[in-house]
Amino acid sequence: MTNYNPALPLNQVLVGDCRVILPTLPENSVDLIFADPPYNLQLEGELWRPDHSRVDPVDDDWDQFESFAQYDNFTHEWLSACRRVLKPTGTLWVIGSYHNIYRVGAILQNLDFWILNDVVWVKTNPMPNFQGMRFTNAHETLLWSQKDKRQKYTFNYRAMKALNDDLQMRSDWEIPICTGPERQKGPDGEKAHSTQKPEALLYRVISASSNPGDVVLDPFFGTGTTGAVARQLHRHYIGIEIDPYYAQLATQRIAAIEQQPFESSLYETPNPRRERRIPFGSLVEHGLLEPGQILYFEGQDKLTARVLADGHLKYAGQRGSIHQTARWIRNGPANGWQLWYYLNRETGQLEPIDTLRNRLRKEG
Repeated sequence: MTNYNPALPLNQVLVGDCRVILPTLPENSVDLIFADPPYNLQLEGELWRPDHSRVDPVDDDWDQFESFAQYDNFTHEWLSACRRVLKPTGTLWVIGSYHNIYRVGAILQNLDFWILNDVVWVKTNPMPNFQGMRFTNAHETLLWSQKDKRQKYTFNYRAMKALNDDLQMRSDWEIPICTGPERQKGPDGEKAHSTQKPEALLYRVISASSNPGDVVLDPFFGTGTTGAVARQLHRHYIGIEIDPYYAQLATQRIAAIEQQPFESSLYETPNPRRERRIPFGSLVEHGLLEPGQILYFEGQDKLTARVLADGHLKYAGQRGSIHQTARWIRNGPANGWQLWYYLNRETGQLEPIDTLRNRLRKEG
């Protein structure tokens, strides 16, 4: 769990304009920002379905701007305020449609954000184009950017791979739009917010680029999807929402979530790169392996090597590390920790030498 600035209003929904509230927060204090700003859709006239029923468009006051220049000024202001509160190691996600994302991206770069990825959210159940004059808008774009390109940032690569059936996560995410019980409703039973994002989308964003205990800020909080997912994943959240009605709905929604007790094994994906480095020779030094002991190559009992006193292996008359010898056999990249096996005398079974490394880590 990470440390945070005690002056932060953690796990609260702050009502007001983010351009006014963000300057009151401590500088360099937030780990992750997810922003879903107004899209400036510039809708003209009403939209109708083929059955002559009226489409409920995004025509809220918060999405109305007099000109592109006014929208650009607005974008520059809130992005600058976000940059101030973001830690040097922090990252920012912003989502948009073709109406605004290119303008937002240019301003991001002008403010010296470093864009790491653009991610396409492919909507598996998009709203059709009822006029039949254009392609159906079936995706939105997320820009993932870094505050300082010289700094390390959080990317939980292995968690993303695990969520994707142990395949490397791609930058096209197929996720349905928000429907059903997850959709927040008003007293009239209609959808409360016109652009509520699905929790699955925020689950992936927050899991990818933050850790338990981190502070996640959303300057356009809406009905609180970011806060709801942050709470589920044991992150702190700060929501800023200009509409008191949305803020109330978000507060009620998050309060109804029963947060499970924190266990690191449940909410953190193991990453060998964060583990204490253990040289193979340490296994010999600590008596877990002995000089002259035979190691067996994975799945090939006849391919063996002998452990040398200096922590190298002798294989086919050659001396090399566990990785070098594995590469000779594989004729390509190889990780010797997973490929060389030793005979466990207690069980009589062959086990990877990596189990001995893990044992030494726990003892140390």
